[in-house]
Amino acid sequence: QVQLVESGGGLVQPGGSLRLSCTASGRIFGIYTMGWYRQAPGKQREMVATIASNGRMDYADSVKGRFIISRDNAKGAVFLQMNSLKPEDTAVYYCYSHAYADYRPVDTWGQGTQVTVSS
Repeated sequence: QVQLVESGGGLVQPGGSLRLSCTASGRIFGIYTMGWYRQAPGKQREMVATIASNGRMDYADSVKGRFIISRDNAKGAVFLQMNSLKPEDTAVYYCYSHAYADYRPVDTWGQGTQVTVSS
């Protein structure tokens, strides 16, 4: 019983910035890992960035130095600050959580938010 809702996607020019937000709701005991994945048409879904409860952060090589992931444990939220956006960043971005709900681990995906980088 976990729901993830993303927001912040949209159309931005190359070199611009966007900030994605995702908030978890439901009968959640705790959230171990949250992150962002993305999928472009015809391509596999790929990991963009993840952040664990201990603060460990992992980034895809393609976004290192440009994207920053953060989380607010009290709010059950995760954020992705995307800077210096490139056309190849265009994709549907999905929020992910590995949480504990109803006394068991639960993997949950958000509905996705479209990010389009174009002039």
